[in-house]
Order: sequence, then structure tokens, then C-alpha cells
Amino acid sequence: MKKVFYPLACCLIGGAVLASCGGAKKSNASDEATAPTSIKLSYSKALKAPETDSLSFPIDKDGYITIFDGKTFNGWRGYGKDKVPSRWVIEDGCIKFNGSGGGEAQEGDGGDLIFAHKFKNFELELEWKISKGGNSGILYLAQEVTSKDKDGNEIIEPIYISAPEYQLLDNENHPDAKLGKDNNRQSASLYDMIPAVPQNAKPYGEWNKAKIMVYQGTVVHGQNGENVLEYHLWTPRWTEMLQASKFSEKAWPLAFELLNNCGGENHEGFIGLQDHGNDIWFRNIRVKVLD
Repeated sequence: MKKVFYPLACCLIGGAVLASCGGAKKSNASDEATAPTSIKLSYSKALKAPETDSLSFPIDKDGYITIFDGKTFNGWRGYGKDKVPSRWVIEDGCIKFNGSGGGEAQEGDGGDLIFAHKFKNFELELEWKISKGGNSGILYLAQEVTSKDKDGNEIIEPIYISAPEYQLLDNENHPDAKLGKDNNRQSASLYDMIPAVPQNAKPYGEWNKAKIMVYQGTVVHGQNGENVLEYHLWTPRWTEMLQASKFSEKAWPLAFELLNNCGGENHEGFIGLQDHGNDIWFRNIRVKVLD
């Protein structure tokens, strides 16, 4: 795999404003003293709501923004909803989904969870653990897409119709691990397109560390300290991969159209955590905005 060097500078994008302590830079010590300690991120409070509201989030000296404080759902809401579905709870400093056992994105008290600020070039890090036989995912560059049903009613399309998915799975006990092609549905894989190599996920009930870097179309998935795949959005090769997947133009025209230009016109989108009907936990969620 080609080595990728992550840019170290943190920049401001759509609605992000740094809050600095002020003061002149005279030394390393003074640099640390004047480094920003918080950042304001605009967020949408509901589907199709204008991004006019904002919240402050801690930012460390290396530019990582903590987007989950272990206590509240500040900045988070349900995909296509104006609140957090009740199956998503905070437990022991973690975001937990209480599985329904009924499959993915159930109506009512379930559904996917998003951090309601759109990121463009970024590095996401978090830790996750899953229940026995569990399935979930991390979605990125997601849009909230609506369409009309046969009766003309507006409906929300599933989050994965517009967003690449970093697969989260109990590889040993979930049948999806043996489906797809060349293990491309196992943990940290680009779901149904590229397998994670090496496959170094820990067993169910143990914490794993996920890392996703998106930078000007280059995407890298990392798992437990190793880069496991790389690909490039908005290229002929990306289109070829989509055509060979369950999201092909023939099999699912709308998904193909949206994913082929994922991130939309501005190449930015939401970070989402998937309800796939199984218990899963997330903690230490942070994002670094890349220039």
C-alpha cells in the first residue's frame, strides 16, 4: 500500500470558528498557552434545517476536536430526524446502541445517528466494540437524501445510499463476514468494495480503534494502528468499483448516482453511526480538520 502522509495543519471549514486565548507567541510554552481550546461548529438541528446554529467543542493542541464528551449528545441527532432516537444512549462514557435484533435502521425508537456538521477534508478517530454476532458501520460524507414514494409522500433514503461505509463487524460470528468478495464485508473494509488488509480486528466485546482519513479524494481506513486500505474518490477506478458492487447503476441507480459523486457538490458530508439492529459501543470520538 502506498504510504500517505497526513497533513498536520488544522484549518477552518464551513462554519468552524476557533476560540483562542490570545497573547503573543514567544516560545513553545507560550504557544501552548495561546493555542485554541475550543472550536465552534455549525450544525443542522433537523432534516433540511439551515445550518445557523453552532456549538463549542474542545480542541487540543494537535487540532483534534472532541465531538463526543462522554456525557451528552451535543451536536448529534438521528439521521433524518430532529432528535436522538431512544435506542441510542450514553453508558459509562460511551455512545451505545441498544440493539433491537430486528435488522438495520428500524423506525420509531431506532435509526442511524449522525454528527450534524458536514466535514470535507478530515481525519476521524474513535474506539468501538460490538456484541457477539454484531454488525454496524461508520458512514462518512453522508447526505440526508429524500425521495417520493409511489403515493407521492416524501421519504428519507437510507444513509448508506450516499455514504461510503467503514464496516464494523464481529468477523467470527456474523454471516456477512463470509459474503461479498475477498472478505470485503469484514471489519474496516470499504463495505462490499475493498477488503481490509491485514484483517486485524479484535473479537467481539473488545475495543478496536478505527481511523478514517479523507483528503482531497484520497481515503485511508486504519484499524488498530495499521492502515488497511486506500482508495480515491471521484475517479474512473471509483466508478468501476461501484459498478462491481451492490451499488451498481443497474442494481441501484440512485445509490450509484449519489455515491459516484459522494459528498455532493461541495464534497462534504456528515459522519454517521449505523443502527444495524445489534448492540455496539463508541467512545473517544474526535475529528481533525485537514487543510
